[in-house]
Amino acid sequence: MTTTENLSPATRWSSIIVVWVAAALGAIAIGIFSPTSEYAAWLGLTLAGCTTGALCIQLATQEKRGFVDRLAASIVGASIVLAIAIGILSLAALGR
Repeated sequence: MTTTENLSPATRWSSIIVVWVAAALGAIAIGIFSPTSEYAAWLGLTLAGCTTGALCIQLATQEKRGFVDRLAASIVGASIVLAIAIGILSLAALGR
């Protein structure tokens, strides 16, 4: 691990935002391909995948400074994205 170098702000944010984008893409795929009765199960699996992906991405940066903050930002952001998605999917399911 690097101990003398810090991640640039662009690298730091890109390692966080990529997880948010993955959550959004997963939510879109769920809305398109999943039956309405299975939305919650698939969104839970998407969050699990985003959590695993966030951990892998943050470990790949090989920077220990700010690791917990970056990991928390990735997971909390993905949770917010998926919470918004479940609200939208629930409203869409009511309209069917």
